[in-house]
Formats: sequence, structure tokens, C-alpha cells
Amino acid sequence: MFIVFLRFSDNRHQASKFLDGHNAWLKREFDTGTFLLAGSLQPDAGGSILAHKIDRNRLEALLQEDPFVAQRVVSAEIHEVSPGRVDERLAFLKGC
Repeated sequence: MFIVFLRFSDNRHQASKFLDGHNAWLKREFDTGTFLLAGSLQPDAGGSILAHKIDRNRLEALLQEDPFVAQRVVSAEIHEVSPGRVDERLAFLKGC
């Protein structure tokens, strides 16, 4: 499982130009089941994604398809997490 931080760069003022593409990219990956959560980093620092059922190399390639990453609106920071203890409602994440 991976937590991705999408941190705004100096090019953040371009975000509105690429927002529709970014949202379509997110929707596509939610539809495939790769993304479980996406949200904003507070206060106004960028975004975050929780991804599973993907290996790091594929995730890195997938992030390059995000218009925000491709246009340097954000930089992607990937953190791999190996869940050891989980609430029973999230048991499906154990072993990701």
C-alpha cells in the first residue's frame, strides 16, 4: 500500500488549467480500484492519495500520467506502508 503526497510546486498557479484532467485521472484510478482515498493536504499544501494493489514501479509510471505531475503543478512523494495492525473494517489492506 502506498501513501502519495502531491505537494504544490512553484507552478501551482497553473492548477486550474489542468484540474479537469487531474480529476478524470483520479476517477479512472478509483474506477479500477487502485485508489482508495484522495484528498487535500491542509492547509492548502497539495493533495494525497492512498493506493493499493499496485507495485511501486507501476505507481511511479501512473503518477506521471497525472496532468498535475506532468505539468509540474505538484511533485509526487511516495511512501510505502506495510500495514501491521488494522481496524477490522480495513482488514482488506493487511498484506498490501
